[in-house]
Amino acid sequence: MTRTFTMQYWVDDGWYVGKLREVPGVFSQAKTLRELKENIRDAFKLMLDDADADLPKRTKVRAVGVEV
Repeated sequence: MTRTFTMQYWVDDGWYVGKLREVPGVFSQAKTLRELKENIRDAFKLMLDDADADLPKRTKVRAVGVEV
């Protein structure tokens, strides 16, 4: 499954710095925009893995639609 998010980014002291607008706490930086996109993807995946690690083993999952 592919999810699409909005990456907001800027240049600070020669580094590309970015975050996912829809996912608070997912930030990264890189020397190029291409690397930043890869780093943001990695940061998002690590955040998901970390969140799942704290759940009880019998946790069930369901999709929920949210209209914004």
